[in-house]
Amino acid sequence: MSNSGSTIALTRRTLDRASVLTAVGKLDSTTYRELRDAVIKSALDEPSAVIVDVAALEVPSESAWSVFTSARWHVSVWPDIPVILVCRHQWGRDAIARNGITRYVAMYPTLESAVEGIHDDSADTPRRRARAQLPAVHSSMSRARRLVAEWLQAWSRSEMIAVATLIVDVLVENVLEHTQSAPSLIVESRGTTLTIAVEDTSRAAATRREHPGHGGDTTSGLAVLAAVSRTWGSTPTSTGKTVWAVIGPESSL
Repeated sequence: MSNSGSTIALTRRTLDRASVLTAVGKLDSTTYRELRDAVIKSALDEPSAVIVDVAALEVPSESAWSVFTSARWHVSVWPDIPVILVCRHQWGRDAIARNGITRYVAMYPTLESAVEGIHDDSADTPRRRARAQLPAVHSSMSRARRLVAEWLQAWSRSEMIAVATLIVDVLVENVLEHTQSAPSLIVESRGTTLTIAVEDTSRAAATRREHPGHGGDTTSGLAVLAAVSRTWGSTPTSTGKTVWAVIGPESSL
């Protein structure tokens, strides 16, 4: 619920492996971020899709519907979970379509049709995922490296261990040096790609910096991460952020 004048009530349940959010209240500039972050957080839990029932939303300014394209953009690379809208009102569906939202987010008139419309490609592109909560101590860096090596060995992805442990070093160290958080490590294997992510409770976005050192230029850890990964990003969540990097066969060291 927002601390400002407008409010949004959100309820969440699971249906056929999809996360279903029902939003009730007013969507405006004071509740926009709250709703966006709720959709992102649901996607980070790795359901088959995030379905949002928006029929009970009051949207005074139609431009506020862009909250759903914003949420989808944040999770489009990782974890790449589809965001689907449900609106039983024709006038609501018309407003959503009129503002271009359906170019990025699917929309259905009923929850049942939305569930049926989920394209689950898990059979063609199986995912493997592991997660570990680490304490906010320096030894978490070595523990994170060991865990990543163990997981990749178990998944027959040992060729990725060198670059993956380099990336996890950067991500965990960044949390320990720049936040008061205990890092949460997530590794996902999907097809030929591998994603390494670390969650923390700081809302400050991870930014790449280069700064001069005593012997010349010192390159930041995130610059190294950018050099060895296919892509990387910092995704805001309702409790902080997730910094992630995607690597493929071309990233092998």
